[in-house]
Amino acid sequence: MTEKEKMLAGKLYIPAKSKELQEDFKKAKRLVKEYNATSVDEEGKRVEILSELLGKFDKSSHIEPPFYCDYGCHIYTGKNFYSNYELIILDVCDVKIGDNVFLAPRVGIYTAGHPIDAEIRNSGLEFGKSVTIGNDVWIGANVVINPGVTIGNNVVIGSGSVVTKDIPSNVVAFGNPCKVVREIGEKDKEYWNKLKEEYYQTR
Repeated sequence: MTEKEKMLAGKLYIPAKSKELQEDFKKAKRLVKEYNATSVDEEGKRVEILSELLGKFDKSSHIEPPFYCDYGCHIYTGKNFYSNYELIILDVCDVKIGDNVFLAPRVGIYTAGHPIDAEIRNSGLEFGKSVTIGNDVWIGANVVINPGVTIGNNVVIGSGSVVTKDIPSNVVAFGNPCKVVREIGEKDKEYWNKLKEEYYQTR
């Protein structure tokens, strides 16, 4: 296996030994710099850059600059994806994001990890674990999502949470470490539908 194949498979690898990984990294850094230099009037250029940078990017989506990633090509976003300022994704393994996912400012999604043993860690060996985020998810500001985590559909993650384990669908979760606080159900739908009706009645 190549170092890149080991990396994507979640095995130990050494990035410095891979010319392919170094080239992918440099390409991503060039495109990220170009993207972060765009203005609000250059939405077409932004879509063009992200379509080249990311593994999958739909034109219905938007990432507010500045945005940072390692490789970009291992990030797959669904339709109507929105990220606010300062999204960081360390994508040494795949990061798969579903449809209608909203990220508040300064969200960090990290697939990269290092060995606990200092001698092995100092040798340059590292590893990664994929992250998956389902559909209809809202993630609050300053949330950290750790390697190997899967977040289900219709989930709200509270601000400042550190997500270290999988989060099931249809829940509100927050904390450090992030834990399920309650389910999302019909009472939520009724409450927000009432506020929506009031909004349209006052227009």
